[in-house]
Amino acid sequence: MASEPIPAPLVAFAGARPPAPPWFTGALAAEPERSTHQGAGVTIECLAWGERGKPGLLLLHGGSAHADWWSHLAPFFARTHRVVAPSWSGMGGSDWRPAYSMDDLMGEMLATIDATGLDAGPVKPVVVSHSFGSFPAMAFAATHGHRIGGLITIDSPFLSKELRAKRDFGRPSSREPRDTLVYDSFEQALARFRLMPAQTVENLYIVDNIARHSLREVTRKDGNGGWTWRFDPFMWSRMTRREPAEDLAAATCRLAVTWGSDSVLFPDEVKAYVRRQAPSGTFFVEIPEAQHHVLIDQPLALVTVMRTVLSAWDAEDKAR
Repeated sequence: MASEPIPAPLVAFAGARPPAPPWFTGALAAEPERSTHQGAGVTIECLAWGERGKPGLLLLHGGSAHADWWSHLAPFFARTHRVVAPSWSGMGGSDWRPAYSMDDLMGEMLATIDATGLDAGPVKPVVVSHSFGSFPAMAFAATHGHRIGGLITIDSPFLSKELRAKRDFGRPSSREPRDTLVYDSFEQALARFRLMPAQTVENLYIVDNIARHSLREVTRKDGNGGWTWRFDPFMWSRMTRREPAEDLAAATCRLAVTWGSDSVLFPDEVKAYVRRQAPSGTFFVEIPEAQHHVLIDQPLALVTVMRTVLSAWDAEDKAR
């Protein structure tokens, strides 16, 4: 018997904000600098916290997401780091491309590091990436690893061709890409927001903030207004990919691979493969009671993991 679909998480609030704890409202009160810069031929949206000249921390979001996925976490590092979160091209407030490639996305990373002063600190900047964001980040670690002090990935499965084929076996074929739906009101669109992959979620105040930054106002052909999503729905069909597991093995910077204990993307065979594929010295951390969207499920535990890895690498640097 097929399981019941997971309902959209914000329906019951009808556009109102869910109650939030003080740590969250305090984090959002630390508003970022919002700017744009050129990256590999397009305009990139960028959020930044903390002063130039401090150690750099580059935060990379997942697929069909945006920089504000990090807005409740970045302030925890702003006193000690220059923290920057860009939106990938085709997502958030960044430009769309006629075609996408890992080379383009790596170019965006280089441009962001240069434009925001992430490498002006006393050590090389560290990259933290979630989900899809770890694929260009790991390609960067394999080809430009000398530019960064390390990479922390969050619930990003680096699969072999065989594991990918096994995962995809029996899946329905993807439908043809199409424009995103346009909703009559902001509240109606907010109620339709869902996570991908779908999952249950407790911290609805985080989901609500992410959803509010996921929408853009548009004008329909008939002249009436509406709201739709801030990502290019044709991006995935126009993306040239690499083999991320090969990039994992070829990485030339320090690595920490983390995942949610309950993530559907990290069964035991994937954990074992990633451990075999990763270079010697890689840290492996499982975050308890988290599904794929660790930034939502266990935000404070994730902050602790990130701080622990950063401290360990800082101690290595000082010992040299």
